[in-house]
Amino acid sequence: MDTFLKEQFETMNEKKIRYNIFVMNNKYIYIYNNLISFTRNKDLYKSLSREDKFSDRLTLFLLHFAFFLKNFKNEENKNILQEIYDFNFRQLELSIREIGYGDQSINKKMKDYINLFHSMVSEIHFWNNLSRTQKIEKFSIFLSDFNKIEDLLDYFELFNDNLSKKTLNSYLKSVSNP
Repeated sequence: MDTFLKEQFETMNEKKIRYNIFVMNNKYIYIYNNLISFTRNKDLYKSLSREDKFSDRLTLFLLHFAFFLKNFKNEENKNILQEIYDFNFRQLELSIREIGYGDQSINKKMKDYINLFHSMVSEIHFWNNLSRTQKIEKFSIFLSDFNKIEDLLDYFELFNDNLSKKTLNSYLKSVSNP
């Protein structure tokens, strides 16, 4: 009997997770797709000293996402941004699973990516108060395989500026062009 209840409970949890992912997909898919679209910009990879890898794309995705959260972080947006954060990391986990990583390595990879992301958020927290040299130093931490970090800095300065001119609601409702 215990086994039956356990299986029933696990089935209910799986259905709940699938439902939550479906609901979240409809609600935050525009933001996720925008961030993916920004990350797919081929010009970002021109200064990479080798062929780009999943980890390079992920690093640029996380930088875009860090700037996104930095720009819209306030008390009013706190709950929505937490939901967006949860959704994006759920999507990343699904992507990692699609690549073929097993359950144990997925947990380690996700922990590494979450730590990397929080490090990025910490480094860009006072972005607008940093000098250009300090910004290049911050980017060098995460983009060591890129030759022309100055070009990436210019790109992210523009990205950051464009984010500051829009509302969070504009990203929730529509697709923005990179």
